[in-house]
Amino acid sequence: MSATRVQLISPRTLRLLSPGRSALFLPGGGGPHRGGGVPGFRSLIFPSLSSSFSSPGRALSSLSTTRRGLPKTKMSDNGTMSRGKVLTIDNMNPTVKKVEYAVRGPIVQRAVELEKELSEGRKKPFAEVIKANIGDAQAMAQIVFLKYKNKDAKSRACRILNSCGGNSMGAYSASQGIGSVRQDVARYIERRDGGVPCKPDNIYLTTGASDGIVTMLKLLVCGEGATRTGVMISIPQYPLYSAALAELSAVQINYYLNEEKCWSLDIGELQRALDEARLHCNPRALCIINPGNPTGQVQSRECIEDVIRFAAKERLFLMADEVYQDNVYAEGCQFHSFKKVLFEMGPEYSETVELASFHSTSKCYMGECGFRGGYMEIINMDDDVKDQLTKLLSVRLCSPVPGQALMDLVVNPPQPGEPSYERFIKERTSTLSALAEKARLTEQVLNTVEGIRCNPVQGAMYSFPRITIPEKAIQEAKKLGQQPDMFYCMKMLEETGICLVPGSGFGQREGTYHFRMTILPPTDKLKILLNNVKEFHQRFTQQYS
Repeated sequence: MSATRVQLISPRTLRLLSPGRSALFLPGGGGPHRGGGVPGFRSLIFPSLSSSFSSPGRALSSLSTTRRGLPKTKMSDNGTMSRGKVLTIDNMNPTVKKVEYAVRGPIVQRAVELEKELSEGRKKPFAEVIKANIGDAQAMAQIVFLKYKNKDAKSRACRILNSCGGNSMGAYSASQGIGSVRQDVARYIERRDGGVPCKPDNIYLTTGASDGIVTMLKLLVCGEGATRTGVMISIPQYPLYSAALAELSAVQINYYLNEEKCWSLDIGELQRALDEARLHCNPRALCIINPGNPTGQVQSRECIEDVIRFAAKERLFLMADEVYQDNVYAEGCQFHSFKKVLFEMGPEYSETVELASFHSTSKCYMGECGFRGGYMEIINMDDDVKDQLTKLLSVRLCSPVPGQALMDLVVNPPQPGEPSYERFIKERTSTLSALAEKARLTEQVLNTVEGIRCNPVQGAMYSFPRITIPEKAIQEAKKLGQQPDMFYCMKMLEETGICLVPGSGFGQREGTYHFRMTILPPTDKLKILLNNVKEFHQRFTQQYS
């Protein structure tokens, strides 16, 4: 590659330029050196840049570094000039700056700092940081059959390995996932849904449920201005949805769950949100989280039927986030999959309504979050779009193969007569029973505190209680540029070591405040946590009243 020769322009040459005229000298000009020209350069004369050349030192510096496509220079600490960054906060992708994810936001970052300070021996009003901000079951020592070493467990391992390239989980799989695992997922869905058929070709193994959800949103989002895709999400919602929509520049359409009726979903509210959204965007999808996160409600079959009819009538693509399907605790509640209900409503719906449903290894009784295993099943998707889905997933080659293997163990657990079965059933029952008891305990204790109201935790892994914040505290939060419930949760963290997530990170009705806390800590630690929350709220209320 040839180098470009740069020749300095002399003051004499610059003086030869007539007033009011400026020159831009380009290499490789050719032609004789005449008058004010520069040997080996072409000159372009402009009438309006004379001020740029009023002195020799400013010959080409008047154009900003940005306009010239060069990084800005700046003085370093040792007095030398250094180039500025090519990528800065001002020129980075603007949609990324709109992304927010409260579950690992400022509260959690401060909790990590406090843990470090404690480890360094710094004095705090608490002995440890209790992270109740995220549903990480393994971090709370919840372990089930996935660690077994019995003969049937080894047989499962061999079957999975034999399905891997080179009999190794270190090899890539097919982009859609290991064939035998997708077959096991399909059989699991058929058992769960009472025999409703499931085709392995409609199963995609994903990097947790989140990967499948974001992938589907990528397929759905298109258009500009009033035709830009709108996606309906519940408020409160899991921040994955708002973050993904922000990154994709899609329109977020909020529909509010009814807190007064245990966070139930009302079709009238769906219709209100849809009608208002159609004035400025093109609503194309409806997202449902069942059981709910962060709200812990379990939808009735009647409600699911109403949602399916609504989606059919309004031509909306349904996305059913069902990662907590085994986490149902409240008496009278039962998990109903959207697919099962859809097919039981008959061909008018089962052959027309487009549905994607999601599951994961991260929740339920397994809680294998770190392996990032999951799947999605697609129903009634256009064949050409399905090809595009497969292409899109192939860009990342495949989801993590160990996560695929864990997904297989979730959908194909020990069966009656196998050596691991009794131990598996015992541990599974014990884990879910303990979660149910902690759900009841959380509701009971929080509802004894004046200024805190907690709905029954019917399912999932969280409570989302409403808190009363005194006006004085609200004004103090405004002075600090914080949401009132962020101010509340940060104060709690600093005084008690308890890490919760403010409700503003999930969305809430104007003028209401909440926090989300997981029910996963061991019972003895959960009791301490709840008592500390109770005492903090009483102190906080007294301080700001």
